[in-house]
Amino acid sequence: MGKINGCLKCLFIFFNVVFAIVGCVLVYGTVKATAYSAQMSAFGSPGLGWAWVFAIGVLGISCLGIYAACSEKPLALKIFAGFMGVGMLITMIFGIIMVVTRNRIREQFNSASAELTNVFMDNPDLKRTLDALQESAQCCGVVSASDWGSDIPASCECKSSYGNDRFTPFSSGKCKARPQGTTGPAQIYEESCSVFFMSIINLLFNILMGFFFACAVTALLGLLISLLMIHQVRRHDNAGAASIAMKGY
Repeated sequence: MGKINGCLKCLFIFFNVVFAIVGCVLVYGTVKATAYSAQMSAFGSPGLGWAWVFAIGVLGISCLGIYAACSEKPLALKIFAGFMGVGMLITMIFGIIMVVTRNRIREQFNSASAELTNVFMDNPDLKRTLDALQESAQCCGVVSASDWGSDIPASCECKSSYGNDRFTPFSSGKCKARPQGTTGPAQIYEESCSVFFMSIINLLFNILMGFFFACAVTALLGLLISLLMIHQVRRHDNAGAASIAMKGY
């Protein structure tokens, strides 16, 4: 018979296996994100060093939890409980960092309009991406339609005041006349694509904030369960020692 309650051990191992899989996914996602880190740095995004630490930490601690539960060794459980306590604090800090970073990027979007426009207009690949995005996102230009100069592309064309009867959660789809002295569609989308970009960034950061705060709550539960398992192991060992002492007596 094991020292730890069987149901508690199985539940503990199951959740650590799930988080080990999450850790593998985070490592894979961080590898993919590294390829785009150079482009995203133009928007003031944070580096990926902490992302690597977090992804590898989730994977390593989950493996440690699986080993601690299977071996039922008090030292391994104590180390895991310590990591859970530290992990709870770190994930809460990461959540707060996401809030601060989101607000900082929002301020940069609002203040650095010229720099943001140059990032897209000076890069042929980003310029083509913007051109392809405008019709589906129902927006025109990075900050305004004048970003395109005197030749506004056909992707900015707004066919009706309702955005061609298509719904998008990131744009009102309203139309306006093209600026004077320019060529292109007579009616263009009123909103700029910076609204779309900021909406996507807000969505991503909200997901990250929810993820980190959920991890903090999960780490707290892991800490409490590991402390309970340590208590069960100690009680089992003390009971065995008392039994041996009584037999010797």
